[in-house]
Amino acid sequence: MTTPLTLNQLNSATLDEASALLDGLYEHSPWIARAALAKRPFQSLAQLKFAMVQEVTHGGREPQLALLRAHPELAGKAMVDQSLTAESTNEQSKAGLTHCTPAEFEKIQQLNAQYNARFGFPFILAVRGPRGTGLSKSEIIATLERRVQGHPDFELAECLRNVHRIAEIRLNDKFGYTPVQGHQVWDWQEALAQHTDAAYAGTGQLTVTYLTDAHLACARQIHADMLAADCDSATIDAVGNVVGRYESDSYPRTSDERQGPISSKTLLTGSHYDTVRNGGKYDGRLGIYVPLACVQALKAQGKRLPYALEVVAFAEEEGQRYKATFLGSGALTGDFDTAWLDQVDADGISMRDAMANAGLDVNAIGSIRRNPADYQGFVEVHIEQGPVLNALDIPLGVVTSINASVRYVGEIVGMASHAGTTPMGQRRDAAAAVAELILLVEHCATQDGDSVGTVGQLQVPNGSINVIPGRCQFSLDLRAPSDAQRDALEAKVLTGLRLICERRGLQHSLTRTMQASAAPSAPEWQQRWEAAVTALGVPLHRMPSGAGHDAMKLHTILPQAMLFVRGLNSGISHNPLESTTSDDMQLAVDAFSYLLDQLAAQA
Repeated sequence: MTTPLTLNQLNSATLDEASALLDGLYEHSPWIARAALAKRPFQSLAQLKFAMVQEVTHGGREPQLALLRAHPELAGKAMVDQSLTAESTNEQSKAGLTHCTPAEFEKIQQLNAQYNARFGFPFILAVRGPRGTGLSKSEIIATLERRVQGHPDFELAECLRNVHRIAEIRLNDKFGYTPVQGHQVWDWQEALAQHTDAAYAGTGQLTVTYLTDAHLACARQIHADMLAADCDSATIDAVGNVVGRYESDSYPRTSDERQGPISSKTLLTGSHYDTVRNGGKYDGRLGIYVPLACVQALKAQGKRLPYALEVVAFAEEEGQRYKATFLGSGALTGDFDTAWLDQVDADGISMRDAMANAGLDVNAIGSIRRNPADYQGFVEVHIEQGPVLNALDIPLGVVTSINASVRYVGEIVGMASHAGTTPMGQRRDAAAAVAELILLVEHCATQDGDSVGTVGQLQVPNGSINVIPGRCQFSLDLRAPSDAQRDALEAKVLTGLRLICERRGLQHSLTRTMQASAAPSAPEWQQRWEAAVTALGVPLHRMPSGAGHDAMKLHTILPQAMLFVRGLNSGISHNPLESTTSDDMQLAVDAFSYLLDQLAAQA
């Protein structure tokens, strides 16, 4: 059995010796590791991995294409004639590609040929997958079918990202490194994802909406997981939040030692466990299980902190069943509107009845409000839900602010008239005005830098192929890192909309449906995340969050800061393709542990 490498060994070796030690990471491309070794010494594997990523990124297009073309096709000619490298043979074997049925082999060969003809390089996929244990053949075929339809620029970048993932796994093997806690977090989330609402059972789709049977099953499982991870207590509160606590070093060990409440302020953390319809496995849930992995490690070490850690799995954040978002975290801040209890879902079931059926006491909701004086702050780990970290090949990002946002629904009214007989200069086309609005939103948000704007819904009531649209209904969503930036963008867009309608002789109406203030990270808490990321040897990347999070609610009563974890598949979220690796989850656990230790040292 080969003795695992160590960083000390790599850092102290000559360049030729070190290059030989890293041989085989990148298929037939030893130049990458050799160039990266110039940046020694490395303090972590994560730092070495990123150094190699940078060499490929800065190498230029031709070396990148040569790197891709050095890779064999999956279940291709090199596998058949047994000319694969040892590393590729191992990987394709783990995915079962060395034992394809004739139909599977034919399908993969056909798709490989289509892909190579379309893009000029082979389809590359890290077949050992996000957990490193191997994708199934059906997953590989489905991915190939999806990506053969991709854009050439995207596929070039996606193949390179998969090349880096392959190298990451091979490097782990060389160093005998296993992301044990990352695997545990992965497994917890996979197990939780077995619960889905009845209407989606058997479809392979994950949907968990507030207080359904699947939602209640998730709460019970999280409760059990908290206890299994050695939280000192776990409870389900009046709105369905699951709350686990790991008490401080002044926590009494036996009933005889009880000396009243602990004196140190608690650190609050967590995220939500409900999902959108047909959503992903990691949105919210990652922020529950990363802290639990830390609790489990603390208990195994017989270690307590000079403060308590409270992990909350928030029952509702998405607003899918009822028109009430951030219900779980809002209840902790005292922002639970009792009028919500009379809302009814699509089946006519009121929230009040759903809570009663779940055994929740609506009269106790007020009692779960947290006293800010008892807490030092709130931190949340979350999958990024976007493409930025994925595109940069950086595993972690530090959130600077959760964007301010405003939403509208609107309608433009013109004149419906015959598409064939109405001259272009005499039309009052409502849909054309909305099309102009869409381009205006795109232009204004792009000029603004960090802002984003979206017209996501369009409808022409009673539209016909040969009728000029007389009415067009639309939505408008504007977001920016600060309230002032959002307000400025909003003013530009609304002024532009007015001018568009005046010029075209149209009328318009707008109804604001939502406005949320920005939630900037508390500087001292953001700096703690930054110190943790830097200590891991991971590049420090600061970024705003365009999506809303439970941290937005806790921001109203506590200082807060968030850590983002890179997502796969271009960072897609609210989608079954949402994914991340156990290696990146391990880094999130390590960063969280570092933050806990920082706080302990400062206590």
